[in-house]
Amino acid sequence: MPLWWWLVDSLLFVVVLLVLLLVGLLVRGRLLARSGGAFDMSVTRGSEKRAKGWMHGLAVYGDTELRWFRTFSLSWRPRYRFTRGDVLIEGRREPQGDEVHAIHPGHLIVETTCAADVRQFALSPDALTGLLSWLESSPPGQRVNNVL
Repeated sequence: MPLWWWLVDSLLFVVVLLVLLLVGLLVRGRLLARSGGAFDMSVTRGSEKRAKGWMHGLAVYGDTELRWFRTFSLSWRPRYRFTRGDVLIEGRREPQGDEVHAIHPGHLIVETTCAADVRQFALSPDALTGLLSWLESSPPGQRVNNVL
């Protein structure tokens, strides 16, 4: 077999592998969003107002926790779990400087304190309203009113 056949076969293998990876990411995202209560949310562990450190993902509501999955990952396990009583939302602001290019257009940034060491969320105004409602509507006996 000539060398160029090996190159063509190798290139074809790489292209098929990339297509399968892309299809896997799309199917995973669709199946996670199918459960209902899913929205786009970016997170960062830094508290600075800069573009570095933002990670795009999909947040899915559960009964007592908000599960956050990275967009560009094939893992079915959430990267972060935010328990309803442990999340404290401290304020909201518009993205500034390079942050505008690091998060989705139209998203707001909220400062947060939680056990997962995430310092900021970026989400749409509608998703923020839903998150605040979910945080405030915890069942009796749990800590509520963690929104300042």
